[in-house]
Amino acid sequence: MKTKEIKGHIHEYYHPDSYPEAEMLQRSKDHFEWIDRRRTVREISNKPVPQEIIDNLIKAASTAPSGAHKQPWTFCVVSNPAIKSKIRAAAEEEERESYAKRMSDRWLDDLKPIGTDDVKPFLEDAPYLIIVFKRVFERDEDGKKHNNYYVNESVGIACGFLISAIHNAGLVTLTHTPSPMNFLQEILERPDNERAYLLLPVGYAKDEVYVPKLTRKALDEIAVYY
Repeated sequence: MKTKEIKGHIHEYYHPDSYPEAEMLQRSKDHFEWIDRRRTVREISNKPVPQEIIDNLIKAASTAPSGAHKQPWTFCVVSNPAIKSKIRAAAEEEERESYAKRMSDRWLDDLKPIGTDDVKPFLEDAPYLIIVFKRVFERDEDGKKHNNYYVNESVGIACGFLISAIHNAGLVTLTHTPSPMNFLQEILERPDNERAYLLLPVGYAKDEVYVPKLTRKALDEIAVYY
């Protein structure tokens, strides 16, 4: 592999994929149509999924760019039924409080077409829960804190990569964010430099699944060209 020293550091040669313009257009269209079929699914089967598949999904997520390449994330994979049961009980407790007291009337009205409530069976049904933790800082050998950079942005991008990889594997998921999520750090006994960011149940869809009939914003509603 070709390398080159730049400003005192070794860089390796990178040759990005390149295609004729007509093929680029077709590939971009095909990718949009493929990813546009992705939907949030709450009806997740308990059918087993080989762990190697989950390993590959996490490795794909870990290729995301991050501030100064600090990779400020930890992916906790839970398959133990007892731990999943604890997570469900704690999450539903927070959700009951949110639906009853924390959410505004407008928020609750906006959720009605989605059909969500405080009951979360997918937290036990799904063969795996992937809980993504953001690493706010690291400690050196002397115990001194060193903050990571652009942590929320970096972890958010990694989660996007992960969701896309799950769809690519033929599995389903949903983005679950019970608030607050401190209970996840406690149940999983994570260190003090980690904060729960996102919970993703992962598995096969059940045999017959219905999702809300939604439309996505049109291009002219989300993009501005100058």
